[in-house]
Amino acid sequence: MGTVTLRAIHKSYASQEVIRGIDIEAQDGEFLVFVGPSGCGKSTTLRMIAGLESISAGDLFIDGVRSNDVRPADRGAAMVFQSYALYPHMTVEENMGFALKMAGVPKAQRAQQVAQAAETLRMSELLGRFPKELSGGQRQRVAIGRAIVRKPKVFLFDEPLSNLDAALRVDMRVELARLHKELGTTMIYVTHDQVEAMTLGNRIAVFNQGRIEQVGAPLDLYNRPANTFVATFIGAPKINLLPQPDAAASAAHRALWQTLAGPAMLSEAQIGVRPEHLQVSTSGSGVAATIALAEHLGDASILHVRVEGLAELLKAKVSAEHSHYHAGQTVVLQADTSWVLGFDAAGQRL
Repeated sequence: MGTVTLRAIHKSYASQEVIRGIDIEAQDGEFLVFVGPSGCGKSTTLRMIAGLESISAGDLFIDGVRSNDVRPADRGAAMVFQSYALYPHMTVEENMGFALKMAGVPKAQRAQQVAQAAETLRMSELLGRFPKELSGGQRQRVAIGRAIVRKPKVFLFDEPLSNLDAALRVDMRVELARLHKELGTTMIYVTHDQVEAMTLGNRIAVFNQGRIEQVGAPLDLYNRPANTFVATFIGAPKINLLPQPDAAASAAHRALWQTLAGPAMLSEAQIGVRPEHLQVSTSGSGVAATIALAEHLGDASILHVRVEGLAELLKAKVSAEHSHYHAGQTVVLQADTSWVLGFDAAGQRL
């Protein structure tokens, strides 16, 4: 079993409270992702689970055992950091087996466990190399292998792919997903990259200023965000938020609100529509807008459009067949209103 339960967890440094009551459970065998902007408390929470940070208040349970005061080495958790933290004078095999050596595991057993981990990670041919002879992705595999050999109840990943280039991050996401499926071990993964969160997590916990805003499956968070913070953080390009027009609003602003909200949402404080649900055309009915910037990405285009009276540009994501759109062009906007979200004055979805 590898359940991890946090109940009313708080963390303070002197008079500054940085974690403000976290309640969540990582289920046995789950891939749970903590995501949020820098400074939101996700890494601090992970370090409290690992035992690298003390818990100011609340209870941490690992497999049902209260672990607030359990030594890090005895918690059954193995952590993989953003920095590889490999010993440069040791081979890959020695790096992976070092923790076992310190724990007094016999040499033959160490060699067997390291060999098994290396085979799982498809890096058996690298065991005799030194870290300087490895690529960034290979070094991260060694760091993960060092955690695997300990056979932990739970893996803790603290932004492990941040030092890799874009192509390697994609490759390592695939490897981590495969590894989780193969091992079946509970994994808690911290990242600020929402793409990693959406592609890896069974569930995602969205952190903000020391609290969890929402926990759910990736598509639940995307399609049914609890509030405007989750709505804007999850999704790229981010969601368009349109404030309810007031007495001073432009005619275009009023027309767009009517078009997007319809009669069902006229009392909402603001509405949100994802860029892929904002429809663009060169003729027909709709609200007039001007393209300020057209980003042609090959498989799709992101159009940044200006509507008279709105301070912020709206974003529309269109298919590659519409790559003829260009800056300065006048277009009309419509939307699939079944995907439009309504939020109250406090930013909560209604």
